[in-house]
Amino acid sequence: MSTPATDCSVLRDRLDITEVCTRMCWHTDKREWELLRGSVFADTVLVDYTSLHGGKPAEMAAAELIGAWRDRLSGLTSTQHLITNHLVRVTGDTAVATADFQATHLLPNPYGGPLWTLGGHYRFTLRRTPAGWRIDGLTMTTDWAYGNHEIMERSTR
Repeated sequence: MSTPATDCSVLRDRLDITEVCTRMCWHTDKREWELLRGSVFADTVLVDYTSLHGGKPAEMAAAELIGAWRDRLSGLTSTQHLITNHLVRVTGDTAVATADFQATHLLPNPYGGPLWTLGGHYRFTLRRTPAGWRIDGLTMTTDWAYGNHEIMERSTR
């Protein structure tokens, strides 16, 4: 039988993990790159965006991943990454969380629609650190996309 203290620590872990995953989206959309590095990611992250870009998963330094996001997204007028339907499984000092997402990217331009939106789900792996839970694995699975993907190329020119 579980004890109230055990139940509270499990709930605390689940809330903390959900918040870390949410902060990934919040800090990215607000272009808070230093906060993203300081409160979300482990030093290295196994990144899998193969459903969107092809290729293979890659282990990246957190600073490298954030730099790539900064380069890719800073030319856009705005982004909004929404995540919901979190499921969290904690095993000791590691965890797996999943969440559905919808990501909208905005760049008004004379060459097509201003929006590109995609949806799917994330799978996060996390580990407990002295500073709290940190994401050390990120898999994005794209289920659908709508709009003008070309704005992503235009944003980096």
